[in-house]
Amino acid sequence: MKTVQDYIRTIPDFPHEGIMFRDVTTLFADPRGFRMAIDQLLHPYAGQPIDRVVGLEARGFILGGAIAHQLSVGFVPIRKKGKLPAKCIEQAYTLEYGEAIVEIHDDALKPGERVLMVDDLLATGGTAEAGIKLIERLGAQVTGCAFVIDLPELGGRAKLEALGMDVHALCAYEGH
Repeated sequence: MKTVQDYIRTIPDFPHEGIMFRDVTTLFADPRGFRMAIDQLLHPYAGQPIDRVVGLEARGFILGGAIAHQLSVGFVPIRKKGKLPAKCIEQAYTLEYGEAIVEIHDDALKPGERVLMVDDLLATGGTAEAGIKLIERLGAQVTGCAFVIDLPELGGRAKLEALGMDVHALCAYEGH
């Protein structure tokens, strides 16, 4: 029987030499693989009250939309700065070489709402940590952080768990 990892393509030296890029588009393109990933991302949260699903740009939108549909709850995007049309709050975070900013509409979540945050990949945890900060600044509570892939050597899981987050990943790869 295939696992989620069997549907993920590895592309060496992308976007830079020495990087093994984990391409989830092959997972998304396969109906069985995609269904399996959505079901497995949802499984640890079955029966838990979740009011919204938040997806991190950009592949988190694909996963988050499908998960929100399955849960019959709303979906909220966290996007790169300048991509959302209404009033936003923003959060800066550190990248390997520099800084980036993500935003959420300032009325996207209500205080007390329980949120499942979703993305395809957990590496250093910078984007996810910024997403958590935005969600919490709006008064909502992150009940879980779900990812398809974890790169444990980069420390993202440890960073999020140190923040008290429940972290769930479907598979892990060594290296970058």
